[in-house]
Amino acid sequence: MKFFSSQCSFDYPWAHVSASAWKKYPNEMSTHVVAVDVLRREVDPVSGILTTERLITCKQNIPKWLLAVVGGRDTSYVREVSEVDPVTQTLTLRSQNLTMNNLLSVQETVVYSPDQADPSKTIFDQTARIEAYATFQRLCNKIEDWSVERFRQNAALGRLGFESVLKKLADSVPDNMLQSASLQTATAKI
Repeated sequence: MKFFSSQCSFDYPWAHVSASAWKKYPNEMSTHVVAVDVLRREVDPVSGILTTERLITCKQNIPKWLLAVVGGRDTSYVREVSEVDPVTQTLTLRSQNLTMNNLLSVQETVVYSPDQADPSKTIFDQTARIEAYATFQRLCNKIEDWSVERFRQNAALGRLGFESVLKKLADSVPDNMLQSASLQTATAKI
């Protein structure tokens, strides 16, 4: 089992980042994400938390040795469940691979929250747990090492792509609209 973690700060307030998250894909940097479909969406009437379940379709460049193990499939599916909490101002995304999960389990959690030191910025905190299942530990290690490296590359590209999405929204929406936005803005952008 291997772990991956990454933290960074975006130079935009939480309302802007949480509204932009719904427009993250497709983007020019994360070309491996080919489709995002909303499966379910609901708002808890008491807490105001917006929960959304999405299916993300990815097309990966998988090494030939791994394609032989998984049967030649380069399209994969990921289930993502997100929660937008307007009270605590957190957007939490939890994802799990659906494809090849008998060979490899990838569980990712991403949390966007306001920077306590500077509310004009948003903290991004990402963690992933990657575990391969195979008869031979050496094969598990090889699959996990490849997966962590691929995850690292996709995460870096994802951040760059999200920066461009953030900028596009900033250029198209007046600041005062973003400042007053919260859950309503996030649901309108879905």
